[in-house]
Amino acid sequence: MRYALIALLLIPALACAATEDDYNRAWCAAHNGQAEVVLADRTRADCITHTHAIEADYARKFYGAIGQSLWYAFQTSKRAGIVLIVDPADNGRYLYRLNSVIRHNGLPIDVWTVTR
Repeated sequence: MRYALIALLLIPALACAATEDDYNRAWCAAHNGQAEVVLADRTRADCITHTHAIEADYARKFYGAIGQSLWYAFQTSKRAGIVLIVDPADNGRYLYRLNSVIRHNGLPIDVWTVTR
């Protein structure tokens, strides 16, 4: 009985514990893309669609996502994209920062968001 109660308490916590890869694969499948594509230089793009080479990352890691998406775009001759995994509690501050850097520098990066 005790183990059953513990299991019931853990199920909701596990359901909320989606990983970056889980978000990426779900987004990529919904956009008819291929997840985890190994490129010619042996780097791995999170998602490749017909038009985009995409890096998926948690919002707080947006700095690295910029460079990775541009590199994947260069390697594939596709447009760069970032799928930003946002937490509503951060009030969009990382999305704001990401979009500010893209606009200020005229970077050819498209951004989509998914909510944690």
